[in-house]
Amino acid sequence: MDLGITSKEKDEDVYYSIQWSPLAKADRWIISSKVPAVAGVYEIYWMDDHEHLRMLSVGNTHYGGLRSEIRRLTDAELITDAKAKKILEDEEVWFRYVPTNSVAAMADIVWFFRKTYFPENPGVEHSGLYRKIFLKESAPDKLIWVP
Repeated sequence: MDLGITSKEKDEDVYYSIQWSPLAKADRWIISSKVPAVAGVYEIYWMDDHEHLRMLSVGNTHYGGLRSEIRRLTDAELITDAKAKKILEDEEVWFRYVPTNSVAAMADIVWFFRKTYFPENPGVEHSGLYRKIFLKESAPDKLIWVP
């Protein structure tokens, strides 16, 4: 399975295609051995009492790469936010990622997800290169999460 992001431009629009990694349980040994130390986009989830995945975080990383960022964001000892710390201590945490070296693609994709998931406050900006951003996701597992 080739993980990654491809893009096609048409006029002033961009069409991204994402091939995600499989979902994996956030365990420091799994992260250290399976996640590459490269730039990319990640999603972190936690499992609720009804066995539904709930979004904890979506973002991108440049320096230090996916391995160190996912490791940092899934370790309760390294997090200062009280709500996130409690989730990390008490719940099962999962993650997935997609590597890319494109700063513009990371900005556009994270903006697209955050605008979709958290429309009232996406908290990030897109690259500004395109009029419209379209996105298609593929993953080896079926992911259904609830907000």
